[in-house]
Amino acid sequence: MSTTGNVVVITGASSGFGALTARALADAGHTVYAGMRETTGRNAPQVRAAADHAHEHDVDLRSIELDVNSQDSVDTAVARIEAAHGRIDVLIHNAGHMVTGPAEAFTPDQLAELYDVNVLSTQRVNRAALPGMRRRGQGLVVWVSSTSVKGGTPPYLAPYFAAKAGMDSLAVSYAGELARWGVETSIIVPGSFTSGTNHFAHSGRPDDTTVEAEYETRYAGLMDQVAAKLAALAPKGASASLVSDEIARIIALPAGERPFRVHIDPADDGSEEVSEVADRIRREFLTRIDLADLLTVQR
Repeated sequence: MSTTGNVVVITGASSGFGALTARALADAGHTVYAGMRETTGRNAPQVRAAADHAHEHDVDLRSIELDVNSQDSVDTAVARIEAAHGRIDVLIHNAGHMVTGPAEAFTPDQLAELYDVNVLSTQRVNRAALPGMRRRGQGLVVWVSSTSVKGGTPPYLAPYFAAKAGMDSLAVSYAGELARWGVETSIIVPGSFTSGTNHFAHSGRPDDTTVEAEYETRYAGLMDQVAAKLAALAPKGASASLVSDEIARIIALPAGERPFRVHIDPADDGSEEVSEVADRIRREFLTRIDLADLLTVQR
């Protein structure tokens, strides 16, 4: 087991990008805590799979109970990790949930629940983990965003897109507020990966089935069409591991040299082009108001 790498915490690590990233980082020599809920219940098989990977590859990959919807669970997990190691070097916000269907058919409570998982969860984890990073004057926060924030946005994914946009906006603001503490920010922007993740397979549906049925009279089969087209746009070999490999590459870079935003978008939905403009305007505006120092971490 390696004890020379970073201590990494990743949320939503039971499957998809999270599980792939946890393994990639452990294989790279880091101590990785794969956060997930129901570790003794629904996700017990994922806990065993992580333990098997750690044993087979002689790496330090540990599952930990971490329900991002519960502040108590988050606080307990962070306290355990800090007690064991004295620090958390890298925090990866990966937990998220997708829903599919006409926006009108989702109740406000459903949108609130989705916002809770995709956005408020990051605030719970930040409030637990950032005090330690700020005291030490170093650390890295990685946010797993989505090209839907600024790229092509097909219908029937509106609640998910809105939540990811909220998370991305929060990440941008946090970047400036953490810079003077020496804590870096990297925003990872995956495109649509129709295989290798459970986003589409485990996506939620609207509670208002009456409205959903009404939309089907005009948009029948739309999600199947979107999924098929997205799959067709992706070149062969466009594996979800491209995302985990990129996260591992960024974490391996020297402190102070990590990129602010990186796209991994095989379908090329236009997000990178739009983001380049938005991020340039952010840099220019912070410079105009004499806050250019917030664009780089203080060392």
